[in-house]
Amino acid sequence: MNAIQIAIDGPASAGKSTIAKILANDFGYIYVDTGAMYRVVTLAALRAKIDLNDEQAVTQLLPQVDITFAPGEPVQKVFLNETEVTTDIRSSIVTANVSLISSYEAVRQAMTQLQRDIAAQGGVVMDGRDIGTTVLPNADVKIFLIASVEERAARRFTENQTKGMTDTLEEIQAAVAHRDYLDSHREISPLKKASDAVELDTTGLSIQEVVAAAKQIINQKIER
Repeated sequence: MNAIQIAIDGPASAGKSTIAKILANDFGYIYVDTGAMYRVVTLAALRAKIDLNDEQAVTQLLPQVDITFAPGEPVQKVFLNETEVTTDIRSSIVTANVSLISSYEAVRQAMTQLQRDIAAQGGVVMDGRDIGTTVLPNADVKIFLIASVEERAARRFTENQTKGMTDTLEEIQAAVAHRDYLDSHREISPLKKASDAVELDTTGLSIQEVVAAAKQIINQKIER
């Protein structure tokens, strides 16, 4: 168990990060928030005021983007060049543009290599949209979380309110639906369930219920 890799994929706000953090804590593993990495690159591009549709400009920005994490309560802290951006990367403007930025080949290559380096020693829980298909295709356990657009938007709305963000439920639902479309239709590493992943629908389930179901999947995989 100490050396296994657990990949958790799924669309925006399906509960990936929440469940991955709990599993990592319970199993004593490292948690890798891959989605936050792409959000940091997106935020960096926005702050640099470059044309987000200019792939070359975004690529040239990458050497100037240093991404680090630190423990925090209630959420893990995220830093861009040593400046905390934990809340900033969850804004609507970042959410609306992160799929575009993450579709660029150079961005995905840079983030994928960083993620693989972290996971190389095993004992990790990694969540994202292409972990089981691209980043860690040989992961020991692959779980694909899903939930309705309405429920996912409601979750993000509640989360944002606790952070003092003012995005409306309608704006968030539109952003989530748009993100789903972009993620599943991009040419490079589109969002899709790996053939050997176990699908887990979190609609209507509590966090505790999803964690219990995920642990059951993990234990069954390990036993085999």
